[in-house]
Amino acid sequence: MRTKIRQRAFGCRSVPPGIGMVILVMLTGQSAFIAAQPAERIPLGNHGAAVEAYQQRVLDALQPETGATNYVPNGIDPVYWNALIPQDNEITPARIALGRKLYFEPKLSADGTVSCATCHDVTRGFSDQQPTSEGIGGQFGMRNSPTTMNVTLLHTMFWDGRSPTVDHQAMQPIINPIEMGMEDDEAVIIAGIKDDPEYRRMFRDAYGRDVNFQDIGRAIAAFERTLNFLDSPFRRYMSGDTSAISVDALEGWKLFNREGRCAACHAISPSNPLGTDNKFHNIGIAATHLDFEKLAAEAVQILQQDNSDKMLDELALATEYGELGRFTVTHNTHDIGTFRTPMLLNVGITGPYMHDGSLKTLWDVMDHYNAGGEPNLYLDGGIEPLNLTERQIDQIVAFLFTLTDIRFAEENARKYQEQFSLSRRERPERNTPVAERKVLSFENFRHSQPEQER
Repeated sequence: MRTKIRQRAFGCRSVPPGIGMVILVMLTGQSAFIAAQPAERIPLGNHGAAVEAYQQRVLDALQPETGATNYVPNGIDPVYWNALIPQDNEITPARIALGRKLYFEPKLSADGTVSCATCHDVTRGFSDQQPTSEGIGGQFGMRNSPTTMNVTLLHTMFWDGRSPTVDHQAMQPIINPIEMGMEDDEAVIIAGIKDDPEYRRMFRDAYGRDVNFQDIGRAIAAFERTLNFLDSPFRRYMSGDTSAISVDALEGWKLFNREGRCAACHAISPSNPLGTDNKFHNIGIAATHLDFEKLAAEAVQILQQDNSDKMLDELALATEYGELGRFTVTHNTHDIGTFRTPMLLNVGITGPYMHDGSLKTLWDVMDHYNAGGEPNLYLDGGIEPLNLTERQIDQIVAFLFTLTDIRFAEENARKYQEQFSLSRRERPERNTPVAERKVLSFENFRHSQPEQER
């Protein structure tokens, strides 16, 4: 099985200097953006993540009050929220405290260098803002790390939906050979956790029993369920504050629902702030260079021998079989190359984009859709060229940047400016003739296939 290995230099990087900094809203002729004050330099630790102590301080500033026995996040109906919480893992202060400690615990990895916070860095929108993530031994997997913000509201976890709950998902990276690399759940328990007096006390307080692998997952999930960031400018606009977003962003919202056809999979409303249908679609990412049929047949043979969670994880992160997406979970042909529709909430600070992190900017994302995706036999039927103008693309992107929680306003502004500048220099996904239907994408697809495949 193939694994990508890359190297990364460590040091410092620029990130927002704090929460609540005064920002200046500026309107240009093309789109709206926010200019933030200069960023401070933050020390980096293992694998390029911000050091734990700094992440903890930022989290303290971001985190809403979670000490209440009956925790319910602001902006979510308590009845709906409580229906999302497993009966065996009600949220309590003791479980949140234990989960937070475990979230930052590198002892959960085989070499003591990787924690949940390595790939879900508090200072990077609870992601790592890398195309794919780095685990033990400098190994890189083949999937982009989604944010851990607002995960309670998702129906399934991982890009292929192979995990049904946050509690289950939290355990899988720990025993994945590329991510945290523990041999099995017993190795996790004895890795400086089981005999640690503080952990033993905290597990007793949280769950009334000794340290065990299942409760490690439950505790991390309890903590992650407090990472709710819904208070975006657009949400405020939807609540009646007409000054919360710019004129261009408002035009982008209209295009999002009409010519852009984004709402077909990313519907957004007060009752669905995430902007995802929680379904799986083949939108033509990494499709042109893969033989899906051959990969699918081989994957089925492998999974007939071992269909364990560990094998599914290994196929997803370490091999080209991961490009089959949802198919490795369901074995249904119509799921070949499909991936879960990602949430758009906080999308401005959680790039790069797509399951493989292959698109650097939201302009690249829009160019991809504008040209109708990469043609393949399993392309979702709703994907087709859009013929959006440059002005319209700028406006949709302006709208997308209004979906970030106001607590990340400075980082959101910085990311907008970075992406805007890059989009003026590089547009590798732009294909105007196809977008305008002057060239049919499936004509190119047919002509590019080897004679024996036609």
